[in-house]
Amino acid sequence: MPSRAGFVALIGEPNAGKSTLMNRMVGAKVSIVTHKVQTTRARIRGVALSGEAQIVFVDTPGLFRPRRRLDRAMVAAAWGGAGDADVIVLLIEAHRGLTPGVEAILEKLAEVAGPRPVALAVNKIDKVKAEALLALTEKMNALYAFERTFLISAERGHGCEDLKLWLADQLPESPWLYPEDQIADLPLRMIASEMTREKLTLRLHQELPYELTVETESWQERDDGTARIDQVIYVARDGHKGIVLGKGGETIKAVSKAAREELNEFLGRKVHLFLQVKVRPNWLEESERYSEMGLDFKDGA
Repeated sequence: MPSRAGFVALIGEPNAGKSTLMNRMVGAKVSIVTHKVQTTRARIRGVALSGEAQIVFVDTPGLFRPRRRLDRAMVAAAWGGAGDADVIVLLIEAHRGLTPGVEAILEKLAEVAGPRPVALAVNKIDKVKAEALLALTEKMNALYAFERTFLISAERGHGCEDLKLWLADQLPESPWLYPEDQIADLPLRMIASEMTREKLTLRLHQELPYELTVETESWQERDDGTARIDQVIYVARDGHKGIVLGKGGETIKAVSKAAREELNEFLGRKVHLFLQVKVRPNWLEESERYSEMGLDFKDGA
């Protein structure tokens, strides 16, 4: 059998479950997953295998109505990911159904997709009854000519294997694009930054807006096989710095511990993680910060 390889773009509204689905398909955690919306910023690629096929998933930022430069750059990255892919999967939440946001995506999808196959994946199916699911899939397919519709639970894995097999069949015949044991094409520095940012997002809940970012400043391999990683957490205001540090530094200590443990597991070796918090009032307008996140600063103009 000839080998196949190609790119699959996962698109949808924020919090539709794209990161959870990609992590499920890849079989390892390569994308940030939180209960908060708009947590995926860059187009994160996860690599999954299915028989003779190598599926490269592009987990795009959620599509929403952008207000700030960062928002606009994220939305541009999402549509760019869809436009570059071999196959597109639109992910929607079963219990939310056809929202105004999904309607807006469908309008744009027609011009972006072109001849590429587009599948509909209705996620979180355990949250609604069968009749409601049937009505939703009929309504969606009346609005757009999807190649296939899949009913899934990305969290529990229901229906994900069927989707994966179908995607593998859609990809062009090609040698594999990545080594067999590679699960992501993000640099390790960016993966480390994303892990720390996830822990911050989970820990801070509603206390802090999305005006923070994490950058890995240095990564030193040590003779004893361990690694020293120095990261900077950039916040926009002095008040935010105090929130990130926490009373007596307890928040930053907890975040550092959680991120370090996950990095130890991910890398399979010991990591020494050092975090600093710096105030940069205009980081959202600095092109270097966007480059670190894998976004194009010009797209936010």
